[in-house]
Amino acid sequence: MALELLTPAEMARADALAIAGGIPGPRLMEAAGRAVAEVARRRFRPVRTLVLAGPGNNGGDGYVAARWLEQAGWPVAVAALAPPRPGSDAAWAAGTWRGPMAPFAPEEAARAGLVIDAVFGAGLARPLEERVAEMLRAAGGPILAVDVPSGLDGATGQPLGFAPQAALTVTFFRLKPGHLLLPGRLLCGETRLADIGLPASVLPGTGARAWRNGPGLWRLPAPGAAGHKYSRGHVTILGGSGMTGAARLAAGAAHRAGAGLVSIAAPDAASAAAYRAGAPETMVTEAPPEELLGDPRRQVWLLGPGLPPTEATRARLRQAIGVGRQVVADAGAITACAGAPQALRGAAVLTPHAGEYAAVFGPPGEDKPAAARAAAAATGAVVLLKGADTCIAAPDGRLVINDHAPPTLATGGSGDVLAGIIAALLGQGMPPFEAAAAAAWLQGEAAYRNGPGLIASDLITSLPAAMEFTFRA
Repeated sequence: MALELLTPAEMARADALAIAGGIPGPRLMEAAGRAVAEVARRRFRPVRTLVLAGPGNNGGDGYVAARWLEQAGWPVAVAALAPPRPGSDAAWAAGTWRGPMAPFAPEEAARAGLVIDAVFGAGLARPLEERVAEMLRAAGGPILAVDVPSGLDGATGQPLGFAPQAALTVTFFRLKPGHLLLPGRLLCGETRLADIGLPASVLPGTGARAWRNGPGLWRLPAPGAAGHKYSRGHVTILGGSGMTGAARLAAGAAHRAGAGLVSIAAPDAASAAAYRAGAPETMVTEAPPEELLGDPRRQVWLLGPGLPPTEATRARLRQAIGVGRQVVADAGAITACAGAPQALRGAAVLTPHAGEYAAVFGPPGEDKPAAARAAAAATGAVVLLKGADTCIAAPDGRLVINDHAPPTLATGGSGDVLAGIIAALLGQGMPPFEAAAAAAWLQGEAAYRNGPGLIASDLITSLPAAMEFTFRA
């Protein structure tokens, strides 16, 4: 599947560029409607089908789908919200429909065994009028949505008031952010991407700067024959005196993700003993951070797992950034900067969840990509805004959405593992944006390989298999 993501506005530009390049609009509409009909035939048995058609191109796709289903012997009727604009591609499509028309009334939807929602596409910028919402609520069978369920913002994945629950969504050319972001991903049901003849050559003209995460976006560093442990990076994790398990999880993940050396800098003898009880590969030191920061081989520092959100933590963060180290800031190192996002400037990667983001930058709101991009622009860091729909933003506006993440990742310590993977990839020379994207995907792949009952340390064990998979992909 192509990884580029197009907002509704960018998709409209793709359509316009294709048409300007000589592809007739009706040809694209015919291909889209036929794709919807083919998906419906593969997924559902022939039943009484009602196509809800809006006045725009989404409705035009619906008229074409209705024609193809009728030709296949399905009992189909079209209920039109309003007629298409005369002379439009949608008007052409409506003119090719010779089958029955039904009133746009809830009782018609209730009688249908399948409702095809072709009222509005992803570009709708206002809540559905109640008449449309009532029609969709009344659906007597599953809903197949064309592009997105009507009322869903294709850019943010947020309902504009009401959006129906679709069993299946068929979209075209490229996915939109709203197909991956929550709750849009759930409201779309199963999403199918159809090729309707738009050439990939139109992509540069759309201005798109977002991608779905996957190995096609990045390449993991492969150990070289002449490499050694220092060439694979020395990751130093600043440990706290409490919650020592967090730093140990991060260290284990950094090891498995390929770091040549991993150290935990312990604040005192008691915590050092706890850290030394962990994996023997991890070096534990009680040397002061000032001394360790003077070692030029310790280029990557991870601050946050198990650290308290205090002024001392913030000072250590600024100290590491100030001497030019690549810093991954997680957990306590982020909330130590509550209300002071400028204190994070110069970090390589920030990994907040929604609560940590809110403490530093204010509520993220309903537009998660915009929130991640705003924080990246404000700090100059790559921002990985965690969740089942993790958004990874670079300061220059590039964005990756990671949906490769099973629900089992909602377990204590998974964020520490993620931070350790990022630090290890940075140490091996990956740029911060690619390192953050790769780490998010690898963590998800490791989780999928475990299934139910996942705990954070299972992710570490499964990392080598997840990485091997990407090398073969």
